[in-house]
Amino acid sequence: MAEGKQSQSQLRSFVEVAPGSHFPIQNLPFGVFRRRGAATETPRPAVAIGDFALDLAAVSDAGLFDGPLLSGSPCFRQETLNVFLGMGRPAWKEARATLQKILSADEPVLRDNEVLRKKCLVTMSNIEMLLPITVGDYTDFFCSVHHARNCGFIFRGPQTPVNPNWFHLPIGYHGRASSVIISGTDIIRPKGQGHPTGDSQPYFGPSKKLDFELEMAAIVGPGNELGKPIDINDAEEHIFGLMIMNDWSARDIQAWETIPLGPFLGKSFSTSVSPWIVTMDALKPFTCDAPKQEPEPLPYLAEKNHVNYDIPLEVWIKPKEQNEPSMVAKSNFKHLYWTLTQQLAHHTVNGCNLRPGDMFATGTLSGPEPESLGCLLELTWNGQKEISVGNSTRKFLEDGDEVILTACCKGEGYNVGFGTCTGKVLPALP
Repeated sequence: MAEGKQSQSQLRSFVEVAPGSHFPIQNLPFGVFRRRGAATETPRPAVAIGDFALDLAAVSDAGLFDGPLLSGSPCFRQETLNVFLGMGRPAWKEARATLQKILSADEPVLRDNEVLRKKCLVTMSNIEMLLPITVGDYTDFFCSVHHARNCGFIFRGPQTPVNPNWFHLPIGYHGRASSVIISGTDIIRPKGQGHPTGDSQPYFGPSKKLDFELEMAAIVGPGNELGKPIDINDAEEHIFGLMIMNDWSARDIQAWETIPLGPFLGKSFSTSVSPWIVTMDALKPFTCDAPKQEPEPLPYLAEKNHVNYDIPLEVWIKPKEQNEPSMVAKSNFKHLYWTLTQQLAHHTVNGCNLRPGDMFATGTLSGPEPESLGCLLELTWNGQKEISVGNSTRKFLEDGDEVILTACCKGEGYNVGFGTCTGKVLPALP
């Protein structure tokens, strides 16, 4: 099925989808759910369509996946998407084509079969979303030049705000997979050490500089064998899709521990992700030119198709004493200096093996404008100034604050959105 803007804009589903919905038939992001209140129910893969989740196990049981790769496959009878991810782009395209067909307005197979329709379509209000993948490994990159430059100014001063190596390779570090959590999970304020004052011992206690980070996470499909790098021009075949990520950060803990080996406890306490994985096929109409890279990257990072994606991003904060959230930042994925494919190629150039369901994140997606800074560290210049949040002000997050990240591409008469990624800050444990 053609993925061009014109053909996509003409698609219509028999499922009623509100004009502003993130989840029309052009999107169909993948997730995993179970029915609300059914804690013992086996989780089931799904795609989102309007205000419904389409149960892929039920679709599979009905024999509607009848293509050569998915017919009889157990991939949608799993509790996660990892098996499906490992099947690769031909299977992903077959699934997308089948799902767009059976959900289309002129296809009767679900539309006119009330019993099957009720079995397959579950209202979002009746389900609980779960982490859709088993995350084997999680890597966090540092790929926005605006974020890198601002952090350098804050911590090192104006002489060399961005280290010279930054423009030659995507900088990254190995994150903590066990604390990757689904949107809506509460965030307990972490404890740790902070910089000593004068001749005193280091501070120990609840973080005083708790922050959000506006990021996106790429989900790996087929991996590679140990010792065999993925070529830059094949890298897109190994990336299934994107999720919104909030890589929560305790800036005081991070600043004290980070030299010489990098972040540890300041990052590893929680990383929130949105429940739906938007596929790279759904995002294809929103490709745009990536920033020109100076100096030119080394040959293993020089790609024929140097593109980013035009994905508008927003950050909202809802203090506990306020009824409505307030927007504090607007940015865009297109500001990414090192592309997803460059990140993946660099990750494997030493022979490191990736596996289906591995996750690698972009780093904070800050843009060039003051309102496009993707964390409070930048927005408040490390607490030197305050920002307005409704009728309150903030330097860093306070207990009771709920952070809401959202992302949505604007097509011709339709959206391709990610929903939201949320988390509420709870007080530190005694």
